[in-house]
Amino acid sequence: MSGDDPIAAFRVEAGELLDQVEQGLLDLTHRLDDIDLVNAVFRGLHTLKGSGAMFGFDALAGFTHHCETAFDRVRKGQVPATPALVGVILSAQDHMRGLVEGTARQSDGDAILAELQQAVDAASGGSVTASVATPTTTAATQASAASASGWHVRFRLPPDAMANGTNPLMLLDELRELGDCTIVAHTDGVPPLSDLVPTHCYIGWDVTLKGDIRRDDIEDVFIFVMDDMELSIEPLVADGAVEAIVEAIEAPVVEVAAPVPQAANDAARTPAKAEESVRVPAGRLDALMDRVGELVIAQSRLSQLAHHGHDLTLRSVSEEIERLAGELRDTMMVLRMVPVASLFGRFRRLIHDLARDTGKNIALVTEGEATEVDKTVIERLFDPMVHLVRNSCDHGLESAEQRIAAGKPEAGTVRLGAHQSGGEVVITIRDDGRGIDRARVRAKAEANGLIQPDQLLSDQELLQLIFAPGFSTAAQITNLSGRGVGMDVVKRTIEGLRGTIDIASVDGQGSTISLRIPLTLAIIDGLLVRVGNSRYVIPLTAVEECLELSLEDDMRHRGRSLITLREKLVPFLRLRELFATGTRPDPYQKIVVVATTQGRVGLVVDQIIGNHQTVIKPMSPLHRSASTFAGATIMGDGEVALILDIAQLVASAQPTEESLRAAG
Repeated sequence: MSGDDPIAAFRVEAGELLDQVEQGLLDLTHRLDDIDLVNAVFRGLHTLKGSGAMFGFDALAGFTHHCETAFDRVRKGQVPATPALVGVILSAQDHMRGLVEGTARQSDGDAILAELQQAVDAASGGSVTASVATPTTTAATQASAASASGWHVRFRLPPDAMANGTNPLMLLDELRELGDCTIVAHTDGVPPLSDLVPTHCYIGWDVTLKGDIRRDDIEDVFIFVMDDMELSIEPLVADGAVEAIVEAIEAPVVEVAAPVPQAANDAARTPAKAEESVRVPAGRLDALMDRVGELVIAQSRLSQLAHHGHDLTLRSVSEEIERLAGELRDTMMVLRMVPVASLFGRFRRLIHDLARDTGKNIALVTEGEATEVDKTVIERLFDPMVHLVRNSCDHGLESAEQRIAAGKPEAGTVRLGAHQSGGEVVITIRDDGRGIDRARVRAKAEANGLIQPDQLLSDQELLQLIFAPGFSTAAQITNLSGRGVGMDVVKRTIEGLRGTIDIASVDGQGSTISLRIPLTLAIIDGLLVRVGNSRYVIPLTAVEECLELSLEDDMRHRGRSLITLREKLVPFLRLRELFATGTRPDPYQKIVVVATTQGRVGLVVDQIIGNHQTVIKPMSPLHRSASTFAGATIMGDGEVALILDIAQLVASAQPTEESLRAAG
């Protein structure tokens, strides 16, 4: 997004505004009588309409005006908020998003407006309208109907209105546009010059508006400031007298204080600043991250040169640059981190729509929303999580009748949780449904030729079969699931993030799917090892411990590749043989024990060099088929070291290890 492109800036702001409106509507579905939520949604629609007209999105402004008008009737108590009405506004919000992006169709908007009119008519035809309308609203409605001659408006803005961006002259201009307007300013609250604060507003106004003007149009002028201002609107009767109906709008009266001592004025001139934020395009952050990565590589080379030489001054400068590069790297990592609340919040609408489509009563519960993850990880997690949540709602949760028969609450629950574990974040999708039918999974896998009828599988291996391409246990295909094209995409995406998937399920109690994802995809801490003449990086988050393997122990274990570690057998892989280095083993090899979804596995290497901060570089298109490597990094001496993908390495090494044992 270009910083000087107003249309692009509007689209970004409109997207955020629509997200706020959507969240307000979703909250409103659970609290239909919450007037604060009604007001918040109305203001969001009002802002979108005005901004759209300002930037030339006339179709958006016109469509939003109809939705705003309908919701204004709810705000004034003339029509009650109903689930049907809120649902139509949600659909309208989707159409508004399409109008902003330029993908909406006119016919869709016409259909939504027709549904909106039906929902408003159905709501207003009920008996609730009279009970919802307050005495103030009723009086205002009567006054609006009785006053064809005009209105008398008195208003005074809060002292800090101009400092907060409100321009009183623009408000007066909007009132002039409504009709024949006479304005009188009241300056009695202006203090002496020595006590005057330039940014404060001390003036009040009396405005007489003549003509056939609706009270709603006057209130709309002050919609963004009426929470903190003093405002009264009185209808004029035919003979010019003022009718005794005064309304204070939604806020306590703000009184203009008398002149205060100079010290207080000094404090007022220097108010405490709120923390400021700056919008930065994501591409610039990515470019900055690349530069920081190159700086870390250059610093590593400098450090290596300094420690091999005898120049103490160079070594001192190298250590200082290393400290600064580390601080810059940490700051850059924080800039890229965003809370998972931004991810979890997007599923509220999905759950709302799934409940409507499936006819089930579904509640969404989120935990650990403050957990932070790299923004790139957040973006790539959304699609796989959509598949998992849809599966939980469609396959996992039972219908209300089935849940009641099983002694469960009528409403099913989907829980999204997040917590940090070392250098990883664990995202969980948990439901309290029927659980995974293992017999059906096995039967389907055998029918598809994924496993043999007599093949022995662990429980985790059996559950992992649901991620096979084309696999589905659904009895029938629906618009939600059943075609078997979702879960394999989930597995590929998570593995592309260097993550793993764990599944736990209890019959009749529900299932839990845990996604273990690195906190960042740019820079990781790794363990640098040597195998033959080449160096490799093992992600430090997977490393549990390191052991020594002498040549005698290596010969003793040859043929079974198992060691006893604290009375438990741990299999190990000889990387020298897997990578066909063609070199002889070192006299004292090392075993790096790593954690995988199948348990602990040892990796036999020739030498452990030490910890290494790794800037991940993607593999070239020619080498991307080598799935055992997650990427590459440039060492301080300019050479390249490959980064091991532990999960893929263990999975691909199993048949190789078996063939090596058979050959031996």
